Amino acid sequence: MEFVGLHKLAISRLCDQLMRLGTVFLFIGVIAACSSQQNHSTAEHVSINLTSSDLETHGLAFISPSTVTGREEDKQAIAFIFAKVLSKERPNIRQMSLPHTLAAINQAGLATEYKTMLQNYRTTGIFEQNTLVKIGDAINIRYLLQLNLANFNQGSHGRFSLLGLRLFQTKHAEIRIFIQIWDSHTGSIVWEGVEELILAEDTSSEKVINFTTVVEASSRNLIKLFPYKNLSPEPVYQAPPTQ
Repeated sequence: MEFVGLHKLAISRLCDQLMRLGTVFLFIGVIAACSSQQNHSTAEHVSINLTSSDLETHGLAFISPSTVTGREEDKQAIAFIFAKVLSKERPNIRQMSLPHTLAAINQAGLATEYKTMLQNYRTTGIFEQNTLVKIGDAINIRYLLQLNLANFNQGSHGRFSLLGLRLFQTKHAEIRIFIQIWDSHTGSIVWEGVEELILAEDTSSEKVINFTTVVEASSRNLIKLFPYKNLSPEPVYQAPPTQ
């Protein structure tokens, strides 16, 4: 009889443990099902001298992006992602990707002049007009797009743990992209915009919000601000009169 009692007690304890374990897995399932993503975007732009049909008529070419120190290897990646999103969102714009632009510049014998122009831009914020004219002639595209990755970071922090396990955490990624469109004929900036984007997700997954996901979202928000010929023309920015 004592043996039977111990056996029943063991079975009872096992059932209790299984029920608790089942509750844990059920809770995990509920958390996974309730995972949500938050998107906070702040995008601003100014159209200085770019009409609704200029991009469709004269095309848009990518030149080498700028980045913050430590993210130099992301230059090609951000240009590639932005170009892919541009092709999808605005297929009516004739565009030249960064690799094709660089190839045309090199074939035209402008590599050294192009390098000097980029170096000077870091300190002056100006692309020299003579070089821009040569680049525009070499690629047969009037407008040049320059991307600037001003900030990017990602991380996570725990929100809920059970039995020593972190079950619920918030993943986040932040990015700030500044872009300018230059007119290679006049050597002037005709459009510029900035996007600050924060993506956050409450989830039980171990996956982080990756660089590609954030750049795609930010690129899409900025491209939506480009002039579009089916919309009412944007007012052209007028510089204040000199005293």
